[in-house]
Amino acid sequence: MCVECAITTFVFGFITVVFGALRVAILVQVLRSWVRLRLPWGLDRFITDITEPVLGPIRRALPFMGGMDFSPLIALLALGFVESLIRGFVPRFP
Repeated sequence: MCVECAITTFVFGFITVVFGALRVAILVQVLRSWVRLRLPWGLDRFITDITEPVLGPIRRALPFMGGMDFSPLIALLALGFVESLIRGFVPRFP
């Protein structure tokens, strides 16, 4: 396997893991808002710290629509777009 191929594979994997973890954190945050659930080992604070920089600006930009918070949906769509955009810049080797 060539070095460039290994680096490309690592970068694609890293991008997938980072964006996948952020998606899972957003979904856990949504579930926590529906069901008051305390997570062990400080995971509550960790998930809030991870998702709030993404969800906070979207919440402030969106109008409040009948008690529905659409910021997680918009964040998930935006994350998919940004992930595909970043992957487009990673060169592919045969």
